Amino acid sequence: MESRKRKPERAWLWALALAGVSAALWYALSRLTGQPVGGRSPYYTYTLQAMAWRRGSLSLGQDYPWLELAVFGGDWYVSFPPVPTIPVYLLTFVFGENVPDNLLVKLYALIGMLAAFGALRAAGWKSAPAAFAALCTAFCGSAIALSTVGAVWYQAQMLAFMTTLLAAHLASRGRLTPALLCYALSVGCRPFNVAYGPLVMLMGLRRQGAATLADAAKGLWKGVALGLCVAAGLAAYNWARFGDPFEFGTNYLPEFMRSEHGQFSLEHLAGNVRSFLFGLPFERTADGWTLKSFGFSLFLANPLLICLLVRFALDCARGRLTAVKTACFLLFAAQLFLLLLHRTFGGFQFGARYAVDLVPYFVCYACSDRGARSLYPWEWALGLAGIEFALYGVARVHL
Repeated sequence: MESRKRKPERAWLWALALAGVSAALWYALSRLTGQPVGGRSPYYTYTLQAMAWRRGSLSLGQDYPWLELAVFGGDWYVSFPPVPTIPVYLLTFVFGENVPDNLLVKLYALIGMLAAFGALRAAGWKSAPAAFAALCTAFCGSAIALSTVGAVWYQAQMLAFMTTLLAAHLASRGRLTPALLCYALSVGCRPFNVAYGPLVMLMGLRRQGAATLADAAKGLWKGVALGLCVAAGLAAYNWARFGDPFEFGTNYLPEFMRSEHGQFSLEHLAGNVRSFLFGLPFERTADGWTLKSFGFSLFLANPLLICLLVRFALDCARGRLTAVKTACFLLFAAQLFLLLLHRTFGGFQFGARYAVDLVPYFVCYACSDRGARSLYPWEWALGLAGIEFALYGVARVHL
């Protein structure tokens, strides 16, 4: 009985250590780059939307030329899914227009990291490898750049990162109803996260031990109902603004209205494959070799995705594939394909910032990998190298 009582305590200590290491890394980056740990970023679009909501308006009523705004019907609208506005809206009653979004993205990253740790622990991982893998989700890749500055684009991705990992954590414990609610909220931040739905369901049902369709229906119906309510709210919001339940406003951004092929197109696929699957991190310029500012291979930028590919290949070779693992890999590939249709894959960035949306697939796969409930030695080495490279890259991007 005594040993059983110590496990949660040790897990809490590891969680506290994760928080401490994260705080130290963010503080070091702040001193290095000059970016404040807290405060408001110049790209405070969600705060403007929240203040508009408080006035009872769906539009901003005026242009803010330095922000990406949808222009429709002679008015200006926030062109991003609205779920990230909800926590900002609540915070405006404390901070007014000065919501500290630079700190907010760090809190999203921290909660997502702790959720990843909890998910791996629930799957039977020991604390040390679970903590390091969780640390890598936020600091070994493009996510660290998104948690450095609370700009509008980064808020959406980091809240999606958090809610997706919370969904994985809850599903790994068989708590499907709140897991599916978190999943639905992640879609309200990043619509292509819809791909995670079947995976969250499979993980939760497996944990619950559902053996029949009746068992599955009993475990799913409340969560599905909550998810549909979120989807209905998003659709109604889009309809009220643009007359289209599927239009969040990105198609009315001047940038994409001027683009020959729009925001998403098969015409963008070949170029994105060259850049974001096989592109090298450095390029030679007149000033010498420099880190690419507009993206390179998402696997070099986010080494956990290499771990996912290798684990899948090993399971194929060893005959250890399961329904959850197969679904995880196929859904990862499907979402990656959709992201590769985007015109910029994130624009100015460290690595490939849209690939942050894919990082939770590694956690989901690792939670389902009963044959390897730890990190391989090469994964420890790759993770350490990836953290060092990410710190270097973020310092270069944000200096």
